[in-house]
Amino acid sequence: QTGDQPEAKPVFDLDSISLLQTARTLRDGGRFLSGRKLDSPPKLFLGAAENPFAPPLDFRPLRLGKKVQAGADFIQTQYCFDIPRLQEFMRRVRELGLHEKVFILVGVGPLRSAKMADWMRNHVPGVVIPDAIINRLKGAHASRQQAEGKKLCVEIIQQVREIAGVSGVHVMAYRQEELVAEIIEEAGLLPRRGRAETSAAEPKPKE
Repeated sequence: QTGDQPEAKPVFDLDSISLLQTARTLRDGGRFLSGRKLDSPPKLFLGAAENPFAPPLDFRPLRLGKKVQAGADFIQTQYCFDIPRLQEFMRRVRELGLHEKVFILVGVGPLRSAKMADWMRNHVPGVVIPDAIINRLKGAHASRQQAEGKKLCVEIIQQVREIAGVSGVHVMAYRQEELVAEIIEEAGLLPRRGRAETSAAEPKPKE
């Protein structure tokens, strides 16, 4: 009420795209939305989220484009358990040329058990887990389901890394943090490639 924009709402004043635009204005324009100049513009590397697996599926690449246009430097996706769906999403992303403008990190993670997987897909918004994944976990003995979930995560990473336009993965291991190092090693992500090897695959600088 005493700042530059007293009409601002306490909540839901900005959506993800307008928030990106605001942050980019602070960083690149060196000013607040009101027009007041900043003495020291913040140094930000802007990120946003995207979900290639939730409907409307055809709209997801287009919304990604809006976030890139708004200022996103990197994108992090929801958990990926559906490789064919991700491949289709990335095909459209490449057609739009977005893979050359933003780093795309695919969300991956181990499932502790079939019960946990079933709970996640029914209670966590945006998480899509195909029946085949849950059936595979159910096919393992209860004492082996966590190991099977880790193995599945490693397999997904190995498939994801072969998809053109993907820059990396974000390993999310809620309450299984001790598995992250094992997953990274078993997926063959170490040692990391040198700078000369990765430069050709990196997105082009924004204009």
